[in-house]
Amino acid sequence: MDLASVIGLVGALGLIIAAMAMGVGVGPYIDGQSVLIVVLGSLMTLFISNKMEMMTKFAKVFMIAIKPSYQPNYEELIKKLVDYATQARRDGILSLEQAAANEEDEFLKKGLSMAVDGNEPDTIRELLEIDLEQMDARHKKMAAIFDNWAGLAGAMGMIGTLVGLVAMLLNMSDPSAIGPAMAVALLTTLYGAMIGNIFGTPVANKLALRNDDEILAKTMIIEGIMSIQAGDNPRTLEAKLLSFLPPAQRKSQFE
Repeated sequence: MDLASVIGLVGALGLIIAAMAMGVGVGPYIDGQSVLIVVLGSLMTLFISNKMEMMTKFAKVFMIAIKPSYQPNYEELIKKLVDYATQARRDGILSLEQAAANEEDEFLKKGLSMAVDGNEPDTIRELLEIDLEQMDARHKKMAAIFDNWAGLAGAMGMIGTLVGLVAMLLNMSDPSAIGPAMAVALLTTLYGAMIGNIFGTPVANKLALRNDDEILAKTMIIEGIMSIQAGDNPRTLEAKLLSFLPPAQRKSQFE
């Protein structure tokens, strides 16, 4: 569970609800017409904007921002790659066949298996980089849905505002109808702003950070596989991999 996401989401919603309660109460801010226009309307326009297979993953991708499915531990990854390099240098790269078969990280498993099988270094790098590029493209497409949602929710909020203003102008002779129509006009804008700035854009940003973390881990794996196949000294490999991390996190296991 990502504590920052949970604190931010619960905190933002809690503060808004508390502010409403300190005024006229929460009840007046709940409006069915505004929900139909903004919440459901923006979701329907998302269906228009994206493929069905992407929309079926919408809730799952949202949860990745709250509870990531992949959380790289760079220190452990470096230690594992250095251990593999030490074993390969001592016993030969074929000795990693069993380690490759038991490896849980599919990307690392693929790279190790290709190295053990004797593939050319350029071929291994090319295939792993293609895999990495395609992963990056998939992740960006899914994050873009939430950016798209933020923009569409704001637009639907504007549509709701216009609907409310039209209703108000058509009932200028009836003072009792002006208030509800004006409330719809304002609440749709509020709902659009809340979706865009609490869910849409923040979730897209968090997914982009998750993607960056995974790209960094897999880039380190590629460099590790290349060094293992080349027979580099484990200390040299460790120094190379540590250079990917901030200085404060560069702790050598050889010290």
